[in-house]
Amino acid sequence: MGVPGGAAETLAHSDYPSICAFLEEHSGLPGPRANLELLTVAAQQLDTGMARRLRGEESEYLRCCGVAHLAKEFLEAGSASVQVKAQLDLTHFAADGSWRVREAVAMAGQWIGDAEPAALPEMLRAWWHHPNPLVVRAAVATICEPRLLGTEPMARLAVHCCREATEALLDIDPAQRKSPEARVLRKALGYAWSVALVADPSQLDDFLAMGGDPDLDWIVKENRSKARLRKLVER
Repeated sequence: MGVPGGAAETLAHSDYPSICAFLEEHSGLPGPRANLELLTVAAQQLDTGMARRLRGEESEYLRCCGVAHLAKEFLEAGSASVQVKAQLDLTHFAADGSWRVREAVAMAGQWIGDAEPAALPEMLRAWWHHPNPLVVRAAVATICEPRLLGTEPMARLAVHCCREATEALLDIDPAQRKSPEARVLRKALGYAWSVALVADPSQLDDFLAMGGDPDLDWIVKENRSKARLRKLVER
């Protein structure tokens, strides 16, 4: 799929209707995979005014491009208030009905982590304490990315985030855990723990000992089935 020729120039200097048409034409949708390479370029090249307008569009791909741009708005903020606004916007879209938009939030969070890892703990803490399971899931999806976990503090943060998110899920009344939002969080925890534990194996025994709740049992079983964790357990 890739980035079409002239994408950076088009996104940086064209008018709004032309930008929308260009992104839609090369989005890869409808189809099995959106053009994430183009989305990345859009997140880097669009100006804030254009990105803000995209976040209000009905088109899923256009919204994704606008949401991913929030990483740039956060990182280039000239004041704390602008950073706070960008984080609040990310929180809002973390609960979006579109899974692609929610993935754009995680991508933006990861780009923030790449550039300013010290900014990530506060953002994630706000998310894992949020009452909406979809926002809690954004914390897990953001930090449980192997490229972010090369240092001990980030690896510890990933494990702590998984623990907090798991507790948030278990705090939901069992009758309510079948809601779509809770299921999305449970699914994320079904892979995220294994990513975090590979980065910080010191918590492996505690994780393997968890149980006593059907959803918790499922989370442990799912992660144990992942090749990366099996290798760690079999050492």
